[in-house]
Amino acid sequence: QVRTMTGTIDEVPLPDLLQLFATSKKTGALTVRREEEVGRIYLRNGKVYFASINDNQDISPLKAIYRILTWNSGAFDFGSAEEKEYVDELDAPLEALLMEGMRQIDEIQNLGPDLPSLDATLVVSQPLVPPLRELSPEELDVLQLVYNYGHMETVLNKSLALDFETCSILLKLTRGNYVRVEH
Repeated sequence: QVRTMTGTIDEVPLPDLLQLFATSKKTGALTVRREEEVGRIYLRNGKVYFASINDNQDISPLKAIYRILTWNSGAFDFGSAEEKEYVDELDAPLEALLMEGMRQIDEIQNLGPDLPSLDATLVVSQPLVPPLRELSPEELDVLQLVYNYGHMETVLNKSLALDFETCSILLKLTRGNYVRVEH
């Protein structure tokens, strides 16, 4: 029987926990629970190889790890995990994941108060006056996600880009009158 480690991330921040597990070359799953979300970070010999939030297949492991790093409250437990391989396993060193995760968090915060909340409803402006030809392929992809799903969190989940890039594009689309936020 493998002993588990439990606690709260209010007391032990996630980056510290992950560094501890990396240093001691632990294998298992770190499960973090907050409100109605469950994040899982899988380690193999101290290396993060997969992450998920609510087992949502739309959220890439890289997006999941970056989002989980934003959580600063909740309970965690670390224990054994079924050893399996994932098609899209992470291969970056922990230090690189942590540094990029912190950069992403800072960049999203720097986007400011114009960024729609996760539960915001997004709609394509009608009539659509600005020309579509002025948008890049990535911006058109995000516009299509808005058209298809109309919900901020779903657009972020479905976007192939990381959250910061998707949020930046959404701001450009709202400021350019391609997309409206409904309250």
